[in-house]
Amino acid sequence: MPDPKFIAFYLTQFHPTPENDEWWGKGFTEWTNVTKALPLFEGHYQPHLPSDLGFYDLRVRETRREQIRLAKQYGIDGFCYHYYWFSGTRLLHKPLDDMLADPASDMPFCLCWANENWTKRWDGAEQQVLIKQKYLPDDDLEFIKSLVPFFRDKRYIRINGAPLLIVYRPQLLPNPRRTAGIWREYCERMGIGSVHLCAALTYDNEDYRQFGFDSGVEFPPHNHHVRNVNGQINFYKPFTGNVMLYHTVAQSFLNRSYAAPNVFRCVFPSWDNTARRDHRAVVILNGTPANYEYWLAETIRRARTHSLTQPPLIFINAWNEWAEGCHLEPDRKYQRGFLEATLRAKKGTSTLTEFQDTGLPSVSLSSARPRTFFGDLSQIMVYHMSLKRGIIWGWINQRPKVKKTAWLIYRMWSKVRALCDQKKALLDANIKEDPPPPRTKAAFLKLLKNHHK
Repeated sequence: MPDPKFIAFYLTQFHPTPENDEWWGKGFTEWTNVTKALPLFEGHYQPHLPSDLGFYDLRVRETRREQIRLAKQYGIDGFCYHYYWFSGTRLLHKPLDDMLADPASDMPFCLCWANENWTKRWDGAEQQVLIKQKYLPDDDLEFIKSLVPFFRDKRYIRINGAPLLIVYRPQLLPNPRRTAGIWREYCERMGIGSVHLCAALTYDNEDYRQFGFDSGVEFPPHNHHVRNVNGQINFYKPFTGNVMLYHTVAQSFLNRSYAAPNVFRCVFPSWDNTARRDHRAVVILNGTPANYEYWLAETIRRARTHSLTQPPLIFINAWNEWAEGCHLEPDRKYQRGFLEATLRAKKGTSTLTEFQDTGLPSVSLSSARPRTFFGDLSQIMVYHMSLKRGIIWGWINQRPKVKKTAWLIYRMWSKVRALCDQKKALLDANIKEDPPPPRTKAAFLKLLKNHHK
């Protein structure tokens, strides 16, 4: 059987843009979110911080070339760049355009059109839209025209000679079959030939054929069918997201079958988008190199028995989605662990026969005081009362006479409290030194009389 080809999804968000400056503040990049992440519970691995490549800027060619060298060294055969196009407006395109113009960036690549609204919440929701996908009448044609320079590049990934184009949410296209027809006809007319259209299996879409596309690609953790373990974890603050175990999510994808035949398999090294969504995050626990290695190795084994392409393609989500806690690039905790696992799986030298890390964090509800409604309510009241107390003291400090009176009252109260504590201590000492209480009424009256003397 042929060796598989590994294609890693790649994010171009790691450089400043005028749009991000306007929406999020001057100098914003993906690193801005990454460095602000905090753990949500004991044993929670956050923040994810880079090691070998550092906090890079993708406008720097040498950075991208170093990424390519590192990726190739550990078995990655290509990048799939997310492509942001909104009715003629492109975002995060500078690294992509410079890669196209740089022959030394010798990594095969393809594109995935991120065809959803760009929102303040970063989750595809409609609230707080920053830039909208309008799907204007001419957008189908104008979009495919923008891809011609990429399709003509010799590095572009092809399937049976046809350039591979992935659409992240084809279900949002007003008329996907009509769109697919326009794209195919234009590429034929421009001498590119056929184009291979691939639907990302996202947001409950599991059948690419309904769009008139040629194939589908899994996009885990999208479309997972496993229960969360929220009730077994003590969170530091109210949590409305989902925490799941890596091995249950991975196994659900390994066990999955599709009615449509041409589906590319996909795995992820880890997943935790706390950096973007905080208490609404999706956290996949135990995203370790060992767990990832087993999932990838087992996916390779199954892909070799039924593959669309020769050699088979396996996608990895992702090379550098740092704010999603989803990256092959070295981090400070695991270093090059995920890359080394990738290479072992590809060479067939992995010795793992099952998922290695399947437990919960060290502190769960079984070993710590459970949270209750009234317990949480009392914590909220204490917190807000402490804020009010700070406001009151701030007001007092601005008024010298009131401050002097307050200090006198405080000192008097402190003395009274000290006397009470002292008397209580003496009383406790006397109780310990006294003999056992009398057993008869006469003895009790005698003891009481002596005490009053």
